[in-house]
Amino acid sequence: MAKDLHENLHTYLREWKFGDASDLAAAISNKKVLDNLRDGIPYPYTEKDAEEFITATLSAKKDTQYAFAICYGEKAIGSIGVFRRDNVHRYTAEMGYYIAEPYWGKGIMTEAVRQMCAYVFENTDIIRIFAEPYAHNNASCRVLEKAGFQFEGILRQNAVKNGQSVDMRIYAIIKDKKESLFQDIKQRITEPEIGVII
Repeated sequence: MAKDLHENLHTYLREWKFGDASDLAAAISNKKVLDNLRDGIPYPYTEKDAEEFITATLSAKKDTQYAFAICYGEKAIGSIGVFRRDNVHRYTAEMGYYIAEPYWGKGIMTEAVRQMCAYVFENTDIIRIFAEPYAHNNASCRVLEKAGFQFEGILRQNAVKNGQSVDMRIYAIIKDKKESLFQDIKQRITEPEIGVII
């Protein structure tokens, strides 16, 4: 049985369940959320879309993708994933995430990012996690900074979103920095791992 990470906290990560489909659809079927994500996500986003996503996530290769529901209380309010690169970058992974708009600005996303990094660094051989938010997405950049990521530079005109060429920022965190960054989290963990990746 899967165990939840940090189950003593209001915010925790767990494996996706098919019963989350309606909450997932409600969270992501929002233009304000989608405007900060990459393209390819349907809009409106239906429960059928959510079920297909959950199916794909649960069947994904376990050593290349680590993706979980972000929960607050009993409710799935968003998604977070770390995706391993390949070839010479095989010990590097990219992080992506979002939460439903009603939960913005409450520190929930920062907590989820910290928990995800702690889990990946403890349970895999990944040594570097990076994220590339749009440069205009100040809230996402702040989440990464508060979670201990370092700003590494601006990727100029790196994407076309909503018909406009936009810059992206790149942030990263390195495994050998985790002890000081996540010591406070470790002290609050009741179960040392999520228990969904073997």
